[in-house]
Amino acid sequence: MSKEFYPPAAKRKKRLKRAVLFVLVLFLFLFAGTSAGVYYAWKSAAGPANAASDKEVSISIPLGASLSSIAQTLEEKGLVKNAMLFKYYVKYKGEGHFQAGEYVLSPSMTSDDIMDALKEGKVTSIVNHRISIPEGYQLTQIAEVIAKETNRSAEEVLAALNDETFVKEMMKKHPSLVTEAVFGENVRYPLEGYLYPATYDVVNPSEPVEKIAEEMIAKTEEVVQRYADQIKSSGLTVHEFLTFSSLVEEEATGKTDRRKIASVFYNRMKAGMPLQTDPTVLYAQGTHKDRVLYEDLEVDSPYNTYQVKGLTPGPIGNSGINSMEAVLKPEQTDFLYFLASPAGDVYYSRTLEEHNALKAKYITGQ
Repeated sequence: MSKEFYPPAAKRKKRLKRAVLFVLVLFLFLFAGTSAGVYYAWKSAAGPANAASDKEVSISIPLGASLSSIAQTLEEKGLVKNAMLFKYYVKYKGEGHFQAGEYVLSPSMTSDDIMDALKEGKVTSIVNHRISIPEGYQLTQIAEVIAKETNRSAEEVLAALNDETFVKEMMKKHPSLVTEAVFGENVRYPLEGYLYPATYDVVNPSEPVEKIAEEMIAKTEEVVQRYADQIKSSGLTVHEFLTFSSLVEEEATGKTDRRKIASVFYNRMKAGMPLQTDPTVLYAQGTHKDRVLYEDLEVDSPYNTYQVKGLTPGPIGNSGINSMEAVLKPEQTDFLYFLASPAGDVYYSRTLEEHNALKAKYITGQ
């Protein structure tokens, strides 16, 4: 039977020390390599994509965009080196609450610069064009404003806004706002009333009309969503809500109490009476003038509320927050009539006799 050979104790200790030292050195090399890799990756995530670049890049951040999609857009535009690293850098910094909008950024900006711009909604270059849409403007008027600032004809803009493919795309992107109701049988323009009245910055006047319009639609969606529960409680659809609000908006003047006008419309519908509001007659005619004549009331149109009861098939213009809130919180009255004097004062009455007396006093002068 052979005997096993065991090296002396001193040799065993020496070999053990060498093994431990080898493992320690290997660990230190791996740690150093990993640390260096993390450091350079982190430095890359924080630094600019191209520090020497003087290029400006336009990007659009839509409402509800996720951090992942924003990071991917930035990488595709060459504004960050790596979308994933930018995403983790943003999370590490505790940021990520970015605002929707149009931005002009540069590859020479650091990740912190980009985050600040997106967080503050700050456009980093001078905006030379602004589109201001007043409350009460109709789609044809909005088309004229956009055309003026984008070197297009109003006809071209209107055609783009009414394009069925574009409208259906808006239905997919903004389903809580733009529904099949916009294609109702008697609706004149699908997006009438859906372009929010506000001022919009246009960095590049040659950008597509659809892009400009979608920003307006997104703004309408943002505002309408604030009242989603109230609209549902009112029993109105979003389309009906925008339609009703537009009627109030078109009747309003600087001295008008919109809540009272809304109450008159509610009272008339409850009583089975036509709304008989002059702006709907003008919309039916496709004209703009200061005074509606008796012969104008005979226009044959589903928008003529002297002939058709209830709301119009769709909005007759855009509406602001005051008119929207008036529809949701009308004043509690029993008025069925109102009229505006040439001075802009509005008078309300409960009976036709009272109304005719006010008309004789303030309008016809009899």
